[in-house]
Amino acid sequence: MREAMYFFVYATDRPSVRALRAQTKSRHSAHLDAGSTHVRVVQSGPWLDSSGAEAGSLLIVEAAELRAVEAFVNADPYAQAGLFERIEIHPWLWRRGNPFLGRQGQTTSVPLARS
Repeated sequence: MREAMYFFVYATDRPSVRALRAQTKSRHSAHLDAGSTHVRVVQSGPWLDSSGAEAGSLLIVEAAELRAVEAFVNADPYAQAGLFERIEIHPWLWRRGNPFLGRQGQTTSVPLARS
């Protein structure tokens, strides 16, 4: 398996889906908490519009490859319910504030595989 790296997922909600977001939130949270064999969710939370309402999702995940992140995001109850208008996934070099970064700048993350 390739060495794990970080990705950020930036998802934008479709207009007028606050009720759908609320209805699927507990299943979405359970999905993130469970992670997968190939994806570990490091940080997550909604991003807000100018009025303070939840308008999308931001995830920081650890995975060995983009395909694993795409599969994980596509299996998310929010995505399954059609909440998102747009989803962007990008590799990310997490430097400042990364608690998993060792002295030499090497990642000291835990293995992704679960028992």
